[in-house]
Amino acid sequence: MALGDFDNSSANAFSVTIDGIEVPRVIEVSGLKTEVDKIELKQQMQDGKYVVRQLIGRPKAGTFSVTRGLTDSKTVTDWLRIVMDGDVAGARKTAAVSLLDYKGDTLKTYNFVNCWVQSVELNSLKAGATEQATEKFTICYDESTIS
Repeated sequence: MALGDFDNSSANAFSVTIDGIEVPRVIEVSGLKTEVDKIELKQQMQDGKYVVRQLIGRPKAGTFSVTRGLTDSKTVTDWLRIVMDGDVAGARKTAAVSLLDYKGDTLKTYNFVNCWVQSVELNSLKAGATEQATEKFTICYDESTIS
């Protein structure tokens, strides 16, 4: 559903899925980026003029990070163990990040193919702290599309 001319999408309405299963308690997603390489073509013209042209290159692979509230779920750490064990076929998954409107309908979805988890990091643990414990994981992907 399209937003009106006067409304923008809010940055607080989104969902993350991995192999079609929604990741619970997601607090933040960062690093969503889709890009292509830039090729510089440098040439000397017949009249002696030096010219630089920028050509469109190949799509780039990338990474993004997901932060969620820490629970007893071992899904992400088990995924990291599969990666660390070298099970390439078992480690590859699909992922999607959907941006939602005020009604919860999908505005745009970033789709990622051949994903694997690169790292899992806990936030700082401090005696007397009053914030929640979180788990941040970084996902690498080969291809991305936006729909």
